Amino acid sequence: MTQSVQLDELDQYLSSDESPEDCMMLSDLDGLLHGVICSPSPISSDMWMAAGLGAEPKELPDWVFNTLTDRYMEIAQGLAHDPMVVEPIFWQAKAGHLIAMDWCEGFMKAVSLNPKEWLRLSESGSDGHLMTPILLHMIDDQGNSMMGITQDQLDKALDQASEVIPDTVARIYLYWQQ
Repeated sequence: MTQSVQLDELDQYLSSDESPEDCMMLSDLDGLLHGVICSPSPISSDMWMAAGLGAEPKELPDWVFNTLTDRYMEIAQGLAHDPMVVEPIFWQAKAGHLIAMDWCEGFMKAVSLNPKEWLRLSESGSDGHLMTPILLHMIDDQGNSMMGITQDQLDKALDQASEVIPDTVARIYLYWQQ
């Protein structure tokens, strides 16, 4: 994985007053990068950096641009590897369970950059379900599941969905490679 020191520094930068006002945090950005790489068509770095950081690449410190580029390449190489290596950056709760919600929001931001092209996956009869573990993490402003999961079942559903996201990403990537 991209040097953990680099990612720690990036995380600190993204949380600081030095970062662009509308930038995503590390987990969101990682989800965005995975979504960009899985996208049915290429997305320029100018476009995804503006979406994730609220800034053009030339406005960022060189080390931020380089760290993001390194992470992008690492994700792309992992998906091109056999077997695939998918290591999303999720938050971890003190109780030990994974929190993938921010990561999934970042992935869906990438989907929103080419929404019409992604329809082919969601409307396919055989593979439309591939997005489900990611979509399960979409929560409205009142904290309710946008997939209709009841509050008493939500934590368990999110835990189960988080566990399968690496496989889900690999399968989405393969879908677009066909």
